[in-house]
Amino acid sequence: MMRIVLFLATNLAIIAVASVTLSLLGVETYMANNGVDLNLGALLIFCGVFGMSGAIVSLLISKWMAKRSTRTQVIEQPRNSQERWLMETVAELSQQAGIGMPEVGIFPSPQPNAFATGWNKNAALVAVSEGLLRQMKPNEVRAVLGHEIGHVANGDMITLTLIQGVVNTFVMFFARIIGHTVDRAVFKTERGHGIGFYITTFIAEMVLGILASMIVMWFSRWREFRADDAGARLAGRQDMIAALQRLQAQQELPSDLPGEMTALGISSSKRDFAALFSSHPPLEKRIQALRDGA
Repeated sequence: MMRIVLFLATNLAIIAVASVTLSLLGVETYMANNGVDLNLGALLIFCGVFGMSGAIVSLLISKWMAKRSTRTQVIEQPRNSQERWLMETVAELSQQAGIGMPEVGIFPSPQPNAFATGWNKNAALVAVSEGLLRQMKPNEVRAVLGHEIGHVANGDMITLTLIQGVVNTFVMFFARIIGHTVDRAVFKTERGHGIGFYITTFIAEMVLGILASMIVMWFSRWREFRADDAGARLAGRQDMIAALQRLQAQQELPSDLPGEMTALGISSSKRDFAALFSSHPPLEKRIQALRDGA
C-alpha cells in the first residue's frame, strides 16, 4: 500500500508546486488578462498538460522515492544463502511472468511487508522487509513475491499514472473554475485574477484532490485482486492464501512505519468510510476471492 501513498503524495506536491510556480511567474494572470480565464477549452488543455506531467514525474521517480523512504538496500551481489534464494526466486517468477529481472532489495522493518514499483515492467524494483523473511515460510514469501511481480506484469503503475493524470487534470480544471467564480462573485475582481482566485484555487485543489483520490484508491483495491490472482498462478493458489492468512494474523499489530510508508504495505485493515481511502481491500475478501476462484 505504501507505494500508492508515496505516489499520491508526490503527485499532490508536484501539482501544488506547479500551481504556486505558475502564480509567481504570472502565467495565469497573463492568461486572464488576455481573456483565456473563461475559455474552457484552453483551460482544459492547460490543466491537462500540467495534470499529466505531475503524474508522469511521480511515476518516473517512484523507484527512487521508494528506496529512500523505506531505506531499501538493493542486493547487488548476494551475501548469504537467503539473499541468493531471494534473487533466484524473483528471477524465476519474473521469467514466468514475462518481464525483465527487477532490482531486488530488503528494507528494515520487523513486520511482514513487501512492495514493487518502477516506471516500466522491465525496470522495476521488488523489495521485501526483514520481518517478512523472518516470519514467513519460504513458500509464503514466494507467493508474496509472485503477487508483487503480478503488479509489475499487469502494468499497474502505468495504469495508475494515466488515471492519476486524468484526475489531476479535472482537479486543476474545476479548482480554477471555482477560484474564478469566487474571485468574480465575492471579491468583485473585474479583470484578471485577484488574491481571492489564488487562495480559493489552492484550497479547492487540496479538497478536490483528496476527494478524487477515492477514484485512485478504488482502482488500487481492484488491482489487488488481480495481483493476488497473478501470485496464485505464479506461486500456487494455496501458498497465496497461506501468505494472506499470515498477513491477516499480523494486521492488528501496531505499525512501526511512518504514515507515508504504511501505504506501501501489502495489507490494510481500514473499515467503513476510511475504507474509501484505502489502497487495499480487506484481507478476508482477498482470501475469499482466491478460494472462490479455485
